[in-house]
Amino acid sequence: MEFSKVAFSILLILASTTSSADIYGYVDDQGVSHFSAEKLDAHYQLWLKGKLGSVEIESAGRESQPQSNRLTQHPNLRKYEPLLKLASLEFSVEPHLLKAVMAAESGFNPDAISPKGAIGLMQVMPSTAERYGLFGDKRKTLEQKLRDPETNIRLGARYLSDLSKIFPEQQNLVIASYNAGEGAVKQYQNTIPPYRETRNYVQLVTQLYKVYQPKLVSRKSGAMVLKDASSATKRIRLTIDGATNVVSARPLPSVLTLTEN
Repeated sequence: MEFSKVAFSILLILASTTSSADIYGYVDDQGVSHFSAEKLDAHYQLWLKGKLGSVEIESAGRESQPQSNRLTQHPNLRKYEPLLKLASLEFSVEPHLLKAVMAAESGFNPDAISPKGAIGLMQVMPSTAERYGLFGDKRKTLEQKLRDPETNIRLGARYLSDLSKIFPEQQNLVIASYNAGEGAVKQYQNTIPPYRETRNYVQLVTQLYKVYQPKLVSRKSGAMVLKDASSATKRIRLTIDGATNVVSARPLPSVLTLTEN
């Protein structure tokens, strides 16, 4: 992947702010997972520990294993996996990127609403939905429609697909645009905007993306070692429990029509 010199320098600045690629998180009283690339407050505890550059993520300890498993075995992630696969195929977006964005945006909560008004699993803004031809009507408000997981995932995938066309082969800018808007990225000459929230977001989604990448499984010392299938020199270490059943996919709703720009 090729980056502009300016974009690469931004990545170096981002990398220099921390020597780790750790993932922090906590589960709130409603059972919703929250993730961050840094310890934002006392609620956040270290869930996964890794190093930038080596692309190796290991469980932070036995006590963190139940939390780290929520990244890969969260019930809603398994529940919506068929919809993620369908959206991935329809809009040519990598499924592991969709999973990473969903985890970072909503913690797999379909009813999540941000202070800025973003809604659902992929935290889609109503204005973004309207760009793609989705509006409220007498039967359902726009907010109600965006709470529908199928609709929300498709819109999020469509937006990521369009951002990938605006910033081809520059996934960091695609991720930054999803958080801050493509206008902000363009304003800073196609680099990650100097917003702490956006830089944290890019780092977190990139780390989660690596966790969700297809992996080759082998066993070592009684634990499962998950190797990144895209590179024999990169590996991701996680201890995974037995696989569980995945719900069957339902046809995507016919009521949602995404119009071309």
